[in-house]
Amino acid sequence: MIDFNAHPTIGQALFEAARRWGDRPFLAVPAHAQRRYWPQGVEWTFADVAERVRELAQRYAQAGYGDGHRVGVLLDNRPEHFLHKLAMNHVGVCCVPLNPDHRPREMAYVIEHTRMDMIMAVSDLMPLLEQALQASAHRPPVILLDHAGDWPAPAQRATVFEATPQSIASVLYTSGTTGRPKGCMLSHRYELAAGAWYASRGGLAAFEEACERIYNPLPVFHVNSSVFSLFCALLKGNCQIQADRFQASRWFTEVHESRATVIHYLGVVVPVLLNQAAHPLERAHQVKFGIGAGIDPQRHAEFEQRFGYPLVEIWGMTEWVRAVIDADEPRRVGTRAFGRVQPGMEIRIVDDQDQDLADGLPGELVVRHSADAPRHDCFSGYLDDPEATEQAWRGGWFHTGDIVTRDPDGLLHFVERRKNIIRRSGENIAAAEVEAVLQSHPQVAQAAVLAVPDELREEEVLACLVLKPGVTAPTQADDALIADLLSHCNAQMAYYKAPGWLWFTTEIPVTGTQKMQKHQIFEPGTDPRQTSGMIDLRAKKTRTAARHTPP
Repeated sequence: MIDFNAHPTIGQALFEAARRWGDRPFLAVPAHAQRRYWPQGVEWTFADVAERVRELAQRYAQAGYGDGHRVGVLLDNRPEHFLHKLAMNHVGVCCVPLNPDHRPREMAYVIEHTRMDMIMAVSDLMPLLEQALQASAHRPPVILLDHAGDWPAPAQRATVFEATPQSIASVLYTSGTTGRPKGCMLSHRYELAAGAWYASRGGLAAFEEACERIYNPLPVFHVNSSVFSLFCALLKGNCQIQADRFQASRWFTEVHESRATVIHYLGVVVPVLLNQAAHPLERAHQVKFGIGAGIDPQRHAEFEQRFGYPLVEIWGMTEWVRAVIDADEPRRVGTRAFGRVQPGMEIRIVDDQDQDLADGLPGELVVRHSADAPRHDCFSGYLDDPEATEQAWRGGWFHTGDIVTRDPDGLLHFVERRKNIIRRSGENIAAAEVEAVLQSHPQVAQAAVLAVPDELREEEVLACLVLKPGVTAPTQADDALIADLLSHCNAQMAYYKAPGWLWFTTEIPVTGTQKMQKHQIFEPGTDPRQTSGMIDLRAKKTRTAARHTPP
């Protein structure tokens, strides 16, 4: 494996990988005849990628982009995303991936917050980007992926065209409880360290050198695909197979044809695949293990028995991708265990006063590298929000917001999320953001949004609404007011943030200072989904329906 201490920037690590493993595959896309790009698939070696990155890096530098600049990338899950990211990083530019599922208002916030100097986009997504730029006070120039001419120069040309280990390689956005997403600044050191950590865990998750093929269908604007698996592959001489998105109808064929040895999954993948009819290729694979999070414990063993490989649960987050990985035998399949802490990471489980809790008691997971260097190889902070950064690091420990328990033997089990975050199919949704959008509807007086369990997607969005006086509460999913509420949400938020469940009430409990008491809305120990008057909107909540909603 490449020693990233000897090759401490992303460009240096890439070109060392090309020197060692030039003819080995590094980036691949499975064939898919109906896909709008690379329908026959493509596979690039380390040498291919290095050559393309050098050419792109020269174009960025010639146009004046270098240290101190940020460039947005809206290329969906195309492999060119990685070429541009690696080229930007080589000359010191920070890459800011844009989420193609965002609505214009959401994308405009990211464009404004990062003060992008340019955006690289594909033509298919230009209508969305144009609407976002119209809603933004900051409007950087846009270049299409296949643009052959000169690129526009930034307002201020760079004078330095190289990175340091501390240079910010990416800004990735993660939801916060305030409703505004926070931009996590990830340095070259962080991204390489994250890949090296993953590549060296061993056990069931052991990686050999220059022979593994990692099938990752997750979006490239997330840390999992763009950092965690990418740099694991780069540092170990292996190949990342980037699918466009998870598709149950394509899964078995793509895993088989791509010769994947490792697959990445989200919890939603497991029941979807198990609910598929028997497929002739479902066991015709070379997969050694799958790795992901959020699996339904009751279906874990069923998946492994049917498809013939272990699913290794992990814990990690954008701020901290030095993941805890349940790769040691014996595992506790059928529980929510996600592994034990290994050297290079320290944890505590604490109560609301940051006091340590005994084993077996649920508390917040707090983490650090070590007492001497608590933030070593961690994220560099939240962009333009030092207060939030220091609050997360209070007491010298990073507060994850996740509630866990620890067995006497050190095995950690996930319980729930402390923060006001809904985790749906791998997406973090800030309840406060959804509440703000719902409360801007002219017929809504008050909104309380919370998570409810979902057998397929881990969690789903439940919105409790108080309507304004004189407005009659609907009782059916096809009511005109509900259609208008969904249209209102889809015009302002990504489709997955819209309510999957809707419940109308006359009052939401509040404290004496008028803070909502969400835990008092439903009786403790009950499933809110079974409450009288609950309306199921999950069938209406689709990416296609949202994209046809006028902005």
